[in-house]
Amino acid sequence: MNANEIHDKIKSQFPDAVVEFKPDAVTEPYIVVRPELIREISQFISADPDLKFDYLMSLSGVDFNDGNLGVVYHLFSIEKRHRIVIKVRVPKDKSELPSVESVWKTANWHEREVFDLFGIVFQGHPDMRRILLPDDWEGYPLRKDYKVQEYYRGLKVPY
Repeated sequence: MNANEIHDKIKSQFPDAVVEFKPDAVTEPYIVVRPELIREISQFISADPDLKFDYLMSLSGVDFNDGNLGVVYHLFSIEKRHRIVIKVRVPKDKSELPSVESVWKTANWHEREVFDLFGIVFQGHPDMRRILLPDDWEGYPLRKDYKVQEYYRGLKVPY
């Protein structure tokens, strides 16, 4: 299936979920969906016999520097040989969305990394805690407004 067909299939199942569709994006076609529906959409596109998106290649965070954070899901169907990028946006002050770990197990590590570095909480994740930084680290280093703490546990942070 091409990006237009994938979009149409998602739009027919979730008529109010698609916020934006960019079939001619510079890198890859993408679909922006409402964040509260990401788990349901993920379950649908992984189980639907025409789509079968069984491989989450990448899940990454983004700080748009406009008061919003985002998560980008790069998906591939091994059997069908098609791909799509799904994106969601959440406000920085309420950065939560449903976990897709129950759909694609590889999301476990990726969601923890995005939580650790951007502060996005994935509701329903089985182990939502920091994965790269110490538990008592202050802030989220990949946010554009991040300020490096001067001291950590009495030691000067060398940045």
